[in-house]
Amino acid sequence: MIEVIRPGLLATVQDLGRVGHAHLGVPEAGAADRFDLRIANRLVGNPDSAAGLEMTAEGATLRFESDSRVALSGGAMEALLDGAPVPMYQTLAVKAGSELACGRIFAGWRGYLAVAGGIDVPALLGSRSCDTLARLGPPALAAGMHLAIGTLPMEVSAYLRSPPEYVQSVQLRVLPGPQQDWFTPVALVALRSAVYRVSQKGDRTGVRLEGQPLTRAREGELPSMGMVSGALQVPSSGQPIALLANHGATGGYPVIATVIGADLPRLAQLSPGMEVRFTDVSRAEALVALRGQEARLAQDIIPADAGLLAARALMRLAGTHASLKQAAVSDGQRRIRIRK
Repeated sequence: MIEVIRPGLLATVQDLGRVGHAHLGVPEAGAADRFDLRIANRLVGNPDSAAGLEMTAEGATLRFESDSRVALSGGAMEALLDGAPVPMYQTLAVKAGSELACGRIFAGWRGYLAVAGGIDVPALLGSRSCDTLARLGPPALAAGMHLAIGTLPMEVSAYLRSPPEYVQSVQLRVLPGPQQDWFTPVALVALRSAVYRVSQKGDRTGVRLEGQPLTRAREGELPSMGMVSGALQVPSSGQPIALLANHGATGGYPVIATVIGADLPRLAQLSPGMEVRFTDVSRAEALVALRGQEARLAQDIIPADAGLLAARALMRLAGTHASLKQAAVSDGQRRIRIRK
Protein backbone atom coordinates (compact mmCIF):
# COMPACT_ATOMS: atom_id res chain seq x y z
CA MET A 1 0.00 0.00 0.00
CA ILE A 2 1.11 3.56 -0.79
CA GLU A 3 -0.12 6.61 1.16
CA VAL A 4 -0.34 9.93 -0.67
CA ILE A 5 1.20 12.62 1.54
CA ARG A 6 1.15 15.39 -1.06
CA PRO A 7 -0.27 14.94 -4.60
CA GLY A 8 1.50 17.83 -6.33
CA LEU A 9 -0.25 19.91 -8.99
CA LEU A 10 -1.92 16.99 -10.82
CA ALA A 11 -1.07 13.35 -10.20
CA THR A 12 -3.21 10.58 -11.71
CA VAL A 13 -3.15 6.82 -12.09
CA GLN A 14 -2.48 5.96 -15.75
CA ASP A 15 -1.84 2.91 -17.91
CA LEU A 16 -1.93 2.51 -21.70
CA GLY A 17 -5.58 3.52 -21.97
CA ARG A 18 -9.06 2.23 -22.84
CA VAL A 19 -8.33 0.84 -26.26
CA GLY A 20 -11.18 -0.19 -28.54
CA HIS A 21 -14.10 1.87 -27.21
CA ALA A 22 -13.90 5.03 -29.35
CA HIS A 23 -16.87 3.86 -31.47
CA LEU A 24 -18.93 4.13 -28.27
CA GLY A 25 -17.69 7.67 -27.62
CA VAL A 26 -15.30 6.60 -24.84
CA PRO A 27 -11.92 8.37 -25.04
CA GLU A 28 -8.81 6.22 -24.95
CA ALA A 29 -7.09 8.35 -22.28
CA GLY A 30 -4.07 6.67 -20.64
CA ALA A 31 -0.61 8.12 -20.08
CA ALA A 32 0.21 11.22 -22.11
CA ASP A 33 3.77 9.93 -22.55
CA ARG A 34 3.25 6.20 -22.92
CA PHE A 35 6.85 5.59 -23.91
CA ASP A 36 8.18 6.83 -20.57
CA LEU A 37 5.54 4.90 -18.62
CA ARG A 38 6.62 1.74 -20.47
CA ILE A 39 10.27 2.44 -19.59
CA ALA A 40 9.46 2.85 -15.90
CA ASN A 41 7.40 -0.35 -15.90
CA ARG A 42 10.20 -2.35 -17.48
CA LEU A 43 12.70 -1.04 -14.94
CA VAL A 44 10.67 -2.66 -12.13
CA GLY A 45 9.73 -5.85 -13.99
CA ASN A 46 6.12 -4.93 -14.81
CA PRO A 47 4.35 -5.52 -18.11
CA ASP A 48 4.05 -2.39 -20.24
CA SER A 49 0.33 -2.23 -19.48
CA ALA A 50 0.73 -1.93 -15.68
CA ALA A 51 -0.73 1.21 -14.08
CA GLY A 52 1.63 3.80 -12.66
CA LEU A 53 1.47 7.44 -11.62
CA GLU A 54 1.63 10.41 -13.99
CA MET A 55 2.72 13.68 -12.34
CA THR A 56 2.36 17.05 -14.07
CA ALA A 57 4.66 20.04 -13.46
CA GLU A 58 5.66 18.76 -10.02
CA GLY A 59 5.89 15.40 -8.35
CA ALA A 60 4.00 13.80 -5.48
CA THR A 61 5.19 12.81 -2.01
CA LEU A 62 4.39 9.20 -1.14
CA ARG A 63 4.89 6.91 1.86
CA PHE A 64 5.37 3.20 1.22
CA GLU A 65 3.83 0.82 3.74
CA SER A 66 5.75 -2.23 2.47
CA ASP A 67 9.09 -2.96 0.79
CA SER A 68 8.86 -2.03 -2.89
CA ARG A 69 10.79 -1.45 -6.08
CA VAL A 70 10.10 1.75 -8.00
CA ALA A 71 11.41 3.68 -10.98
CA LEU A 72 11.03 7.31 -12.09
CA SER A 73 10.98 8.42 -15.72
CA GLY A 74 9.82 11.31 -17.90
CA GLY A 75 10.50 14.99 -17.23
CA ALA A 76 13.61 15.68 -15.14
CA MET A 77 12.88 16.18 -11.46
CA GLU A 78 14.79 16.04 -8.21
CA ALA A 79 13.57 13.22 -5.98
CA LEU A 80 14.42 12.45 -2.35
CA LEU A 81 14.05 9.03 -0.72
CA ASP A 82 14.02 9.52 3.05
CA GLY A 83 15.79 12.84 2.48
CA ALA A 84 18.57 11.44 0.26
CA PRO A 85 18.63 12.27 -3.48
CA VAL A 86 17.91 9.42 -5.90
CA PRO A 87 18.23 9.34 -9.69
CA MET A 88 15.67 8.70 -12.38
CA TYR A 89 15.65 5.93 -14.98
CA GLN A 90 16.81 3.08 -12.77
CA THR A 91 15.38 0.57 -10.31
CA LEU A 92 15.18 1.92 -6.77
CA ALA A 93 14.69 -0.25 -3.68
CA VAL A 94 12.24 1.26 -1.17
CA LYS A 95 11.89 0.02 2.39
CA ALA A 96 8.63 -0.14 4.32
CA GLY A 97 7.95 3.21 5.99
CA SER A 98 10.11 5.15 3.50
CA GLU A 99 8.96 8.45 2.02
CA LEU A 100 9.62 9.39 -1.60
CA ALA A 101 9.35 13.13 -2.28
CA CYS A 102 9.32 14.12 -5.95
CA GLY A 103 9.95 17.81 -6.59
CA ARG A 104 9.39 20.26 -9.40
CA ILE A 105 9.76 18.97 -12.96
CA PHE A 106 12.38 21.37 -14.28
CA ALA A 107 12.86 19.91 -17.80
CA GLY A 108 9.91 18.41 -19.61
CA TRP A 109 6.39 18.51 -18.15
CA ARG A 110 5.29 15.04 -17.00
CA GLY A 111 6.98 12.52 -14.75
CA TYR A 112 6.12 8.86 -14.21
CA LEU A 113 6.44 6.53 -11.25
CA ALA A 114 6.17 2.77 -11.68
CA VAL A 115 6.02 0.43 -8.68
CA ALA A 116 6.66 -3.31 -8.94
CA GLY A 117 3.26 -4.98 -9.19
CA GLY A 118 1.56 -1.88 -10.57
CA ILE A 119 -1.01 0.41 -8.97
CA ASP A 120 -3.96 -1.89 -8.24
CA VAL A 121 -7.07 0.30 -8.54
CA PRO A 122 -10.30 -1.14 -10.03
CA ALA A 123 -10.27 -1.39 -13.82
CA LEU A 124 -13.05 0.19 -15.90
CA LEU A 125 -13.51 -0.94 -19.52
CA GLY A 126 -10.17 -2.71 -19.37
CA SER A 127 -8.13 0.21 -18.01
CA ARG A 128 -7.11 1.71 -14.66
CA SER A 129 -6.53 5.15 -16.17
CA CYS A 130 -7.94 8.36 -14.79
CA ASP A 131 -9.79 10.03 -17.67
CA THR A 132 -9.81 13.74 -16.84
CA LEU A 133 -12.10 14.55 -19.78
CA ALA A 134 -14.90 11.96 -19.40
CA ARG A 135 -14.44 11.57 -15.60
CA LEU A 136 -13.91 7.82 -15.86
CA GLY A 137 -11.63 5.69 -13.73
CA PRO A 138 -9.98 6.60 -10.43
CA PRO A 139 -9.93 10.24 -9.27
CA ALA A 140 -6.81 12.37 -9.28
CA LEU A 141 -4.59 11.81 -6.27
CA ALA A 142 -5.40 13.67 -3.05
CA ALA A 143 -3.63 13.85 0.31
CA GLY A 144 -4.55 10.91 2.53
CA MET A 145 -5.47 8.60 -0.34
CA HIS A 146 -4.15 5.02 -0.19
CA LEU A 147 -3.16 3.09 -3.33
CA ALA A 148 -2.95 -0.70 -3.38
CA ILE A 149 -0.05 -2.46 -5.10
CA GLY A 150 -0.55 -5.55 -7.25
CA THR A 151 1.23 -8.90 -7.08
CA LEU A 152 5.00 -8.44 -7.20
CA PRO A 153 6.64 -9.64 -10.41
CA MET A 154 10.00 -11.39 -10.61
CA GLU A 155 12.67 -9.14 -9.08
CA VAL A 156 14.72 -7.12 -11.56
CA SER A 157 17.35 -4.38 -11.30
CA ALA A 158 18.14 -2.27 -14.33
CA TYR A 159 18.82 1.19 -15.69
CA LEU A 160 18.18 3.06 -18.94
CA ARG A 161 21.39 3.58 -20.86
CA SER A 162 20.50 6.85 -22.62
CA PRO A 163 17.86 8.89 -20.76
CA PRO A 164 16.17 11.57 -22.89
CA GLU A 165 17.14 15.21 -22.62
CA TYR A 166 14.55 17.97 -22.75
CA VAL A 167 15.41 21.26 -24.48
CA GLN A 168 13.47 24.50 -24.85
CA SER A 169 13.11 24.28 -28.64
CA VAL A 170 11.60 21.12 -30.18
CA GLN A 171 11.05 20.00 -33.76
CA LEU A 172 8.12 17.65 -34.28
CA ARG A 173 7.70 15.52 -37.39
CA VAL A 174 4.24 15.51 -39.01
CA LEU A 175 2.24 13.79 -41.72
CA PRO A 176 -0.29 15.71 -43.85
CA GLY A 177 -3.72 16.00 -42.26
CA PRO A 178 -6.99 15.01 -43.97
CA GLN A 179 -8.24 18.62 -44.33
CA GLN A 180 -5.28 20.40 -45.88
CA ASP A 181 -7.64 21.75 -48.56
CA TRP A 182 -9.38 23.74 -45.83
CA PHE A 183 -6.32 26.00 -45.45
CA THR A 184 -4.73 28.71 -47.56
CA PRO A 185 -1.32 28.16 -49.18
CA VAL A 186 0.06 30.73 -46.72
CA ALA A 187 -1.13 28.61 -43.80
CA LEU A 188 0.44 25.45 -45.20
CA VAL A 189 3.77 27.25 -45.57
CA ALA A 190 3.49 28.82 -42.12
CA LEU A 191 3.01 25.44 -40.43
CA ARG A 192 6.39 24.30 -41.80
CA SER A 193 8.28 27.56 -41.27
CA ALA A 194 6.83 29.45 -38.29
CA VAL A 195 7.85 29.01 -34.65
CA TYR A 196 5.04 28.32 -32.21
CA ARG A 197 5.11 28.70 -28.46
CA VAL A 198 3.35 26.42 -25.97
CA SER A 199 0.48 28.19 -24.22
CA GLN A 200 -0.25 28.09 -20.49
CA LYS A 201 -3.78 26.85 -21.26
CA GLY A 202 -3.06 23.25 -22.26
CA ASP A 203 -4.04 20.13 -20.33
CA ARG A 204 -4.08 16.35 -20.83
CA THR A 205 -6.53 16.86 -23.71
CA GLY A 206 -4.14 18.84 -25.89
CA VAL A 207 -1.23 21.25 -26.21
CA ARG A 208 -2.36 24.73 -27.25
CA LEU A 209 0.11 26.60 -29.43
CA GLU A 210 0.48 30.32 -30.08
CA GLY A 211 2.04 31.86 -33.16
CA GLN A 212 1.24 32.76 -36.77
CA PRO A 213 -2.48 32.00 -37.36
CA LEU A 214 -3.23 29.20 -39.81
CA THR A 215 -5.81 30.87 -42.02
CA ARG A 216 -8.61 28.90 -43.61
CA ALA A 217 -9.64 28.83 -47.25
CA ARG A 218 -13.11 27.50 -46.37
CA GLU A 219 -15.79 28.70 -43.99
CA GLY A 220 -17.90 26.67 -41.58
CA GLU A 221 -17.13 23.59 -39.53
CA LEU A 222 -16.79 19.92 -40.26
CA PRO A 223 -19.18 17.23 -39.05
CA SER A 224 -17.63 15.47 -36.05
CA MET A 225 -15.16 12.74 -36.99
CA GLY A 226 -12.82 10.36 -35.19
CA MET A 227 -9.67 11.89 -33.67
CA VAL A 228 -6.23 10.48 -32.94
CA SER A 229 -3.42 11.59 -30.63
CA GLY A 230 -1.09 14.01 -32.37
CA ALA A 231 -3.78 15.52 -34.61
CA LEU A 232 -3.22 19.27 -35.15
CA GLN A 233 -6.71 20.72 -34.97
CA VAL A 234 -7.21 24.33 -36.00
CA PRO A 235 -10.20 26.23 -34.53
CA SER A 236 -11.47 29.51 -35.98
CA SER A 237 -8.75 31.44 -34.11
CA GLY A 238 -6.11 29.85 -36.36
CA GLN A 239 -4.03 28.79 -33.34
CA PRO A 240 -3.36 25.01 -33.57
CA ILE A 241 -4.11 22.49 -30.82
CA ALA A 242 -2.06 19.27 -30.76
CA LEU A 243 -4.20 16.52 -29.26
CA LEU A 244 -2.82 14.41 -26.42
CA ALA A 245 -3.89 11.02 -25.03
CA ASN A 246 -6.97 12.39 -23.23
CA HIS A 247 -8.54 13.93 -26.34
CA GLY A 248 -12.18 13.31 -27.15
CA ALA A 249 -13.18 10.39 -29.34
CA THR A 250 -14.47 12.84 -31.96
CA GLY A 251 -13.88 16.44 -33.00
CA GLY A 252 -15.11 18.95 -35.55
CA TYR A 253 -12.14 21.25 -36.20
CA PRO A 254 -10.17 20.66 -39.43
CA VAL A 255 -6.88 18.78 -38.98
CA ILE A 256 -3.98 20.30 -40.91
CA ALA A 257 -1.35 17.70 -39.91
CA THR A 258 -0.68 14.86 -37.46
CA VAL A 259 2.40 14.41 -35.26
CA ILE A 260 3.95 11.00 -35.95
CA GLY A 261 3.79 8.24 -33.32
CA ALA A 262 7.51 8.35 -32.55
CA ASP A 263 7.23 12.04 -31.58
CA LEU A 264 4.15 11.75 -29.33
CA PRO A 265 6.38 11.40 -26.21
CA ARG A 266 8.09 14.69 -27.09
CA LEU A 267 4.69 16.31 -27.64
CA ALA A 268 3.53 15.14 -24.20
CA GLN A 269 6.62 16.66 -22.55
CA LEU A 270 6.14 20.18 -23.96
CA SER A 271 5.97 22.68 -21.11
CA PRO A 272 4.51 26.22 -21.25
CA GLY A 273 6.81 28.64 -23.04
CA MET A 274 8.68 26.05 -25.10
CA GLU A 275 9.20 26.67 -28.81
CA VAL A 276 7.85 24.20 -31.39
CA ARG A 277 8.58 23.77 -35.09
CA PHE A 278 7.06 21.26 -37.49
CA THR A 279 8.68 19.39 -40.35
CA ASP A 280 7.18 17.00 -42.92
CA VAL A 281 8.12 13.34 -43.19
CA SER A 282 6.77 10.53 -45.32
CA ARG A 283 4.73 7.61 -44.00
CA ALA A 284 7.74 5.34 -44.60
CA GLU A 285 9.98 7.66 -42.57
CA ALA A 286 7.39 7.76 -39.76
CA LEU A 287 7.35 3.95 -39.60
CA VAL A 288 11.16 3.79 -39.54
CA ALA A 289 11.20 6.28 -36.65
CA LEU A 290 8.62 4.25 -34.71
CA ARG A 291 10.51 1.00 -35.25
CA GLY A 292 13.73 2.68 -34.16
CA GLN A 293 12.06 3.89 -30.97
CA GLU A 294 10.86 0.36 -30.18
CA ALA A 295 14.34 -1.01 -30.84
CA ARG A 296 15.87 1.50 -28.40
CA LEU A 297 13.33 0.51 -25.78
CA ALA A 298 14.37 -3.12 -26.13
CA GLN A 299 18.13 -2.45 -26.24
CA ASP A 300 18.73 0.43 -23.82
CA ILE A 301 17.35 -1.10 -20.60
CA ILE A 302 20.44 -2.71 -19.06
CA PRO A 303 20.29 -5.31 -16.24
CA ALA A 304 22.54 -4.35 -13.32
CA ASP A 305 23.33 -5.56 -9.82
CA ALA A 306 22.82 -3.43 -6.73
CA GLY A 307 26.45 -2.26 -6.61
CA LEU A 308 26.44 -1.03 -10.19
CA LEU A 309 23.13 0.74 -9.69
CA ALA A 310 24.45 2.47 -6.57
CA ALA A 311 27.58 3.62 -8.42
CA ARG A 312 25.53 4.85 -11.35
CA ALA A 313 23.25 6.73 -8.95
CA LEU A 314 26.22 8.55 -7.44
CA MET A 315 27.61 9.47 -10.85
CA ARG A 316 24.23 10.75 -12.07
CA LEU A 317 23.65 12.80 -8.93
CA ALA A 318 27.18 14.20 -8.62
CA GLY A 319 26.57 16.55 -11.52
CA THR A 320 23.41 18.07 -10.05
CA HIS A 321 23.85 18.05 -6.28
CA ALA A 322 26.55 20.31 -4.87
CA SER A 323 26.73 18.25 -1.68
CA LEU A 324 28.03 15.22 -3.58
CA LYS A 325 31.55 16.51 -4.17
CA GLN A 326 32.92 13.17 -3.04
CA ALA A 327 31.14 9.93 -2.19
CA ALA A 328 31.70 6.19 -2.27
CA VAL A 329 29.67 3.01 -2.41
CA SER A 330 30.67 -0.47 -1.25
CA ASP A 331 29.30 -3.71 -2.64
CA GLY A 332 30.98 -6.85 -1.35
CA GLN A 333 34.66 -6.63 -2.24
CA ARG A 334 34.17 -3.62 -4.51
CA ARG A 335 34.48 -0.02 -3.41
CA ILE A 336 33.73 2.69 -5.95
CA ARG A 337 34.64 6.30 -5.21
CA ILE A 338 33.09 9.26 -7.00
CA ARG A 339 34.85 12.63 -7.02
CA LYS A 340 33.48 15.85 -8.43
